[in-house]
Amino acid sequence: QIPFPFKVQRQRAKALGLGRHENAVRYLGQDYGRLVEECRRSGTLFRDETFPPAPASLGFRELGPSSAKTYGVQWKRPTELCPRPQFIVDGATRTDICQGALGDCWLLAAIASLTLNDTILHRVVPHGQSFQHGYAGIFHFQIWQFGEWLDVVVDDYLPTKDGKLLFVHSAEGTEFWSALLEKAYAKVNGCYEALSGGSTSEGFEDFTGGVTEWYDLRKPPGDLYQIILKALDRGSLLGCSIDITSAFDMEAVTFKKLVKGHAYSVTGAKQINYRGQSLGLIRMRNPWGEVEWTGPWSDNSSEWNAVEPSLRQQLMVKMEDGEFWMSFRDFLREFTRLEICNLTPDALQSRKFRKWNTRLYDGTWRRGSTAGGCRNYPATFWINPQFKIQLEEVDDDRDEDGGREPGCSFLLALMQKHRRRERRYGKDMETIGFAVYEVPPEYVGKSGVHLKRDFFLANASRARSEQFINLREVSTRFRLPPGEYIVVPSTFEPNKEGDFVLRVFSEKKAGTDGGDASGWWDGTAGEHPVFSPQDMEISVTELQTILNRIIGKHKDLRTKGFSTESCRSMVNLMDKDGNGKLGLVEFNVLWNRIRNYLAIFRKFDLDKSGSMSAYEMRMALEAAGYKLNKKLHELIITRYAEPDLAIDFDNFVCCLVRLETMFRESLFTPNPPGFVPGFVQSCHISHKI
Repeated sequence: QIPFPFKVQRQRAKALGLGRHENAVRYLGQDYGRLVEECRRSGTLFRDETFPPAPASLGFRELGPSSAKTYGVQWKRPTELCPRPQFIVDGATRTDICQGALGDCWLLAAIASLTLNDTILHRVVPHGQSFQHGYAGIFHFQIWQFGEWLDVVVDDYLPTKDGKLLFVHSAEGTEFWSALLEKAYAKVNGCYEALSGGSTSEGFEDFTGGVTEWYDLRKPPGDLYQIILKALDRGSLLGCSIDITSAFDMEAVTFKKLVKGHAYSVTGAKQINYRGQSLGLIRMRNPWGEVEWTGPWSDNSSEWNAVEPSLRQQLMVKMEDGEFWMSFRDFLREFTRLEICNLTPDALQSRKFRKWNTRLYDGTWRRGSTAGGCRNYPATFWINPQFKIQLEEVDDDRDEDGGREPGCSFLLALMQKHRRRERRYGKDMETIGFAVYEVPPEYVGKSGVHLKRDFFLANASRARSEQFINLREVSTRFRLPPGEYIVVPSTFEPNKEGDFVLRVFSEKKAGTDGGDASGWWDGTAGEHPVFSPQDMEISVTELQTILNRIIGKHKDLRTKGFSTESCRSMVNLMDKDGNGKLGLVEFNVLWNRIRNYLAIFRKFDLDKSGSMSAYEMRMALEAAGYKLNKKLHELIITRYAEPDLAIDFDNFVCCLVRLETMFRESLFTPNPPGFVPGFVQSCHISHKI
């Protein structure tokens, strides 16, 4: 969790352009230009203490400090491995990317696809880096992460074994840009081992900021070959793989030398005339660099003899370099999945180039508060974060496929954050997906909408992700009539915690208000609706305005609003310097506290009435850490309950604030004999409650 003041500063900086490619965020605060100057001035080579050449940078389990695979590993600079190392020789090519002893073929397939487009490549691999001119042992790369570009600095210590690079390397051994890019990617994800296993779409998106669409090659669209041709023409990145049916299939080689569970990149496609008929060919690359398809149209196959010599010369690839041709028909038969990363992203199904409008929202699933699980869990599904989108303008091409009804095309992409980095702590990708619902008439045009359980019990979704899956990102293209819709992203099971970004790509103009994303205590906020006075301090009346503006958007909570007296109690509790106002740090602490109160309130509001009964209140207070005697419970109900004996949310918060204040004061009061921590004697606080 980023402290609140820093979130405010980051949001303001992002509004001014921080995180765009031309103004990338300095990862871990490291300034490449300043570090280069320091090294040159001191005459020393850079050593990166934030990702040092040490066992922890390799991994935590199979590549852990005492594992067999890391025995004998030495970190060396390229200048120690060959007499004249080069960063890039004659441009970056696919043969610069050969897989080493790390299962990151998915990443290498993405890097190989980068080499097909110089513009994209040099967004990731900045120009002007060299082992000759101004060499200081330091390099940098730009990587997209969850909505912003990072400028990532690395030193050039690389893991080696027996004098050879352990991981990715170039075919001829003296070129190091790909190995250093892999290192930068490992740094962002915590270590090299975190890169083991994955989907090529992750690498695609982290090198472009684009969005990936998936095609099941067992059920391909009729115009898939045209889609591939157009994608390659536009510089989109393409990858494919063969699904495995069991663990024994992983990296098993078929009799025609294709590898199951392995990521290939698509590097070209060509329609040719073959024996009087038009035939579609497709060019693939295996990052291993050696194991190649041996079926029709492979290197030296007889089919090439029937191709006009000049065309054959143009298309033929080098033997045993991992790159090969096959017919599109065989491609569909042999492979099971195709990933296309759209850079702008463009509507590949339509017949014309089109740039989409994009919006991004940050969100959070928290146990007991906003982690409700999927529709299979109707009691909690409604507590998930909800985002409202408004589809306003219909597509232009509705007559192209037989006069279909007017509709608005859009693409939703849900991406979970930082899961690779957390692998060393036993975490991995959650199973995620989303559903889309039409906003009911009574909420149309309103902001801060959060639909309740009864709505989801009575209404079916209008659209949903094709499946819940444990990938970093789930994306699906939709077409719906103009109107307002609520997107509900979720994990498959409830109480699975995580952070995510939801990206909305609309073909035409679309409005979004983030649904209840402005409710900062839901953890769904992309931006906090915080009152920001000029003096950066919040008074009692300003706090009252903030809390009541936000609580009014939570229709599931019963409340009359926070009173001035309640807000004064909160300010008194948090005001360290005694000036009657809250600074940003003080407000941050209060903000986190109220978020915790809300999680407890929702968890123990068993009948979902939006209020606390006496029984629910007792359990909620114990969960908050307060063991009170019977007399104090009765006192609380008398003091804070409404005439129907239910306690509203604002009164619940006020009660916990007062209890916390009394507990804090008791720390400075000598404890009476028999005092038990966590148990408050009525003589201490009953007169104050």
